[in-house]
Amino acid sequence: MPSYPAIIKITNLRLRTLIGFNPEERTKPQDVVINAEIHHDLNQGAMLDVIEDALNYKTITKKMIHHVETNSFLLLEKLTADLTAICSQHPSVKRAVVTVDKPHALRFADSVSLTLEYDRKLHSNTQETLNEPEHTPFSKAS
Repeated sequence: MPSYPAIIKITNLRLRTLIGFNPEERTKPQDVVINAEIHHDLNQGAMLDVIEDALNYKTITKKMIHHVETNSFLLLEKLTADLTAICSQHPSVKRAVVTVDKPHALRFADSVSLTLEYDRKLHSNTQETLNEPEHTPFSKAS
């Protein structure tokens, strides 16, 4: 069965979490804005409207929401790495790019953001499995 390259985009997912290491950041949840691109192979079953053959973006988004809202983070890097790992767990995912913005982190800036990318080709020679939380993406830009 042939497959087709596809990209799922999750745009401006706005959540609140404890993030930061300053005392005031440890007590008051802050806004974060998440954008994700999930590159995967779309097989013909999904093209024929077979739900079981599709990559379920709602399931991925629910995992992201649960992770952000039930944990706290000292670093934007940790939060972004965790979300990138969640986006790249499914075996059909070839690449995942996640950007997390922390609005109002700097006094004279709208936001600070970090982007991490996971590429299966770059990690295919390692013993790492995608279901482990230790899955470590690499930094694309900041």
